[in-house]
Amino acid sequence: MTDTRSAQAGPKLVRFDINHPEYEAVIEADTAFWSLVRKDRSAEILDNPEFLVNIGERIPAFAEEMNHLRFGLVPSAVYFNPTERCNLNCTYCYLPEEMRRHGQNMSREKMFEALELLLEFFHQKMPAEDKPQLIFHGSEPMLNRENVFSAIEHFKDDFIFGIQTNGTLLDQEAIDFITSRGISLGLSLDGPVPEITDRTRHTFSGHGIHDKVVQTLERLRGYRNYSVITTVTTENLEYLTEMVELFHSLEVPTCMLNQVRCTLPGGEKVRPEDDVFAAAYLEALERTHELYRETGRKLVVANFANIILGVVAPTARRLMCDISPCGGGRCFFAVNAKGDLFPCSEFIGLPKFNGGNLFSSGLGACFDTKAFQSVTERRIEEIDECGSCPIRHFCGAPCPAEAHELNGGINKRGAFCDFYKEQVRYVLRLIADGKEDDFLWDDWDQGTPTVFEMTLT
Repeated sequence: MTDTRSAQAGPKLVRFDINHPEYEAVIEADTAFWSLVRKDRSAEILDNPEFLVNIGERIPAFAEEMNHLRFGLVPSAVYFNPTERCNLNCTYCYLPEEMRRHGQNMSREKMFEALELLLEFFHQKMPAEDKPQLIFHGSEPMLNRENVFSAIEHFKDDFIFGIQTNGTLLDQEAIDFITSRGISLGLSLDGPVPEITDRTRHTFSGHGIHDKVVQTLERLRGYRNYSVITTVTTENLEYLTEMVELFHSLEVPTCMLNQVRCTLPGGEKVRPEDDVFAAAYLEALERTHELYRETGRKLVVANFANIILGVVAPTARRLMCDISPCGGGRCFFAVNAKGDLFPCSEFIGLPKFNGGNLFSSGLGACFDTKAFQSVTERRIEEIDECGSCPIRHFCGAPCPAEAHELNGGINKRGAFCDFYKEQVRYVLRLIADGKEDDFLWDDWDQGTPTVFEMTLT
């Protein structure tokens, strides 16, 4: 990476090698502006007054857009844990085992009271025509299924609902309830065969759950509003290509190949090395592209698609983990089964980040607590090594909970730094080859304007 600065124009451009035979990137890191330039013309282009002046004129607009994305958004979603309990004992879970074994369910009365309080808060923050999102999250929300479904039915006109579940408790009646109402659904599966899945995802008694989840996915075939998360660990890393082949065969519309979070020691124990992870991950992405070319049907890997959007259209990104500050306590927050408030579900097992209680101290106060502000005021520019990184606004040094527990503080890097760099390089190679749309949702750019386009001949 090499810095270049024109004496006449203001932007500071950083050359970024993308491992492409013909192109390299130049990035204006403060604003996330980038351009691909031919290697054999890079020196000429970087000294081209027209190129530099045009970029310089747009830098204020780019900076304003990035500033709004980072600091101007208001909360519009909540991760709501209707229970502390879970029927699984996954090795890498970020929630304490004692909580998952012996925690409490939220009563119907308290759940309805909580949703009324949340609705009142969102009405104060959001435009009247917009609905807030409420994702029933976990632990395992289907352990409190009757109250969850009752709340969805009662508040169906007030929230956009989602459910994140391990999938083991979804019988046909539950699937019919969810699909008939268009509720977004997230499930989890960590391997293409039971022997792999069951290494990390199993019951407290050690029984595997692979076949049950695959049966659920078979029942969901044809439903478009769901996704499946694979948490990538040392236990399944070499099977990611087989993983996406399974998802594609089941007609899963969207999946996520998420790196394991190292918030608790269980996650750190199965953390893959960046270079090995990147190689396996990119191989799996290539396989999704081959399958798309063969069948015409996409399997979108959502966490990678979000990196693409972070590069090509920052404000169109759908996930807010890969930006600094992240979305925790800023675009969304989490409520546990006792009504305690946290910047994100990832923090629920860390009492230090409890920002108060929905029922006693109220929502407004939590955003002014140290627990929340330590997350919302996190700046990647202030993190060692990240402040000078050209891709810092495509990565965001996630995750603050992980950084705090793994590296000793909020203003530290998280894990997988080099993995993110390889993702961005791959994105820019796809753009150079005109393939990026093949990895994105159809019509992703509908209503997204092009704010700058320039070709030098």
